[in-house]
Amino acid sequence: MSPERGGRKASEKGGGSSRSQRPSPAEASRRRALALFGVLLIGLFAAVAASEGLGEPSVPDGDVLLVEDAPGDSGHVSQAEFDHALLLAAAGKGAKKAPKPGSKTYEEAKEEALTSKVEGIWLEGQAAEMGIEVTDAEVEKEFKKIKEQEFPTAAQFQEFLKESKFTQADIDERVKLQLLSTQIQEQLQEDPPKPSKSDIEAYYEAAKATQFTEPPSRDIRLIRNKDRAKAEGALAQLEEGNTSKDWNKVAKELSEDPATKGKGGLQQNVGEGTLGEPLDAAVAGAPEGELEGPLKTPQGFVVFEVQNSTPETTQELKAVEGQIESQLSQQLEQEAFTEFVSDFNVRWRSRTFCAPDYVNERCENFESSGHPATAPAACYEEDPDGGRPEACPAPVFQAIPATPGSVTPLAPQGNPLAQRPHPAGEEKPAAPGGAVPPGGAVPPPTGE
Repeated sequence: MSPERGGRKASEKGGGSSRSQRPSPAEASRRRALALFGVLLIGLFAAVAASEGLGEPSVPDGDVLLVEDAPGDSGHVSQAEFDHALLLAAAGKGAKKAPKPGSKTYEEAKEEALTSKVEGIWLEGQAAEMGIEVTDAEVEKEFKKIKEQEFPTAAQFQEFLKESKFTQADIDERVKLQLLSTQIQEQLQEDPPKPSKSDIEAYYEAAKATQFTEPPSRDIRLIRNKDRAKAEGALAQLEEGNTSKDWNKVAKELSEDPATKGKGGLQQNVGEGTLGEPLDAAVAGAPEGELEGPLKTPQGFVVFEVQNSTPETTQELKAVEGQIESQLSQQLEQEAFTEFVSDFNVRWRSRTFCAPDYVNERCENFESSGHPATAPAACYEEDPDGGRPEACPAPVFQAIPATPGSVTPLAPQGNPLAQRPHPAGEEKPAAPGGAVPPGGAVPPPTGE
């Protein structure tokens, strides 16, 4: 049950307050279960490569789609199987029955049903190629655990089946897919890529100055006053007594610096370049334990003393090697996983063919318009009603290369190369190696 359905049901039963519309624990449990069983939790494979189709597939009569090289006969999705998936998708949106073709609800449910069938087949096929299997006993065990958590009573579970249109076979299939997805991820993590010693050393050298070096700092005491005479008076008092107690007394009486007035003029861990000139240079060159000033600054006259100094310190490679290795390992794992996902989508999409009325971007015979799926259709109409929307994307996808020299161990992707518009009348430079192909977009990778 979706949150929208739950909200309507609560209002129909009576009670206008927000308190009366809150779902009961049992209702909330049913909603969670529908979210769990009703959606394929294959977050693993979110990206889909879109490209122009290579030709019409040979989908058998009576089938909605065909996925080649899928295990067994799982690659064939019949009309009846699709109709059932459509019913489940519609129920998940609150519909009591399958929507009529042509309606907005139908199109939304149709897309969700096709996606669920395709992704389920892809996942099973990938698991089979990786030698991963899930037994009926494992599915039963996981289902029982979920059922006990979400449905305290048998009646609640039956109510869920009635509302969601799920059969036990539907639930078992989704539990199986979730287990396969988990095991695929676990297998990918079994032998993660590791950075080489030279990679670690290169990262250390690149990051040493910014990440592993503490600049020099000083603890100082200061009295600041816009009146030179008062600053000289502060200096005279401190020359007679220069203890913490003396600084507390003088700062309280004569300092106009709000940050240190109540702390005996104490300012700790002062780094170079933080005080402003000429005070910064004076502090940097002053010996410890000697009163200095009054020094004229833009904020007034300053009397100060360097209490102690901490020199610049740099952590050695051996002290941070484990930290660097862990960081680079995570980066390599993410890169490897991204490559796996890209390969997965390209390879399985190249094996997927859909009947003419059921083609979407996951089908190899999908013919892309080249328009972003999120862009309003009116962006591409010659004379749209109401005018052209303001939020239309650029007509051509632009690949942004890295600025030369910006790719480093700290920034593997580099910094985007700044692009500038060409003023009217200025001739654009020719593309190296000949003209840019129409559209200007980088073609997607091809499957195996």
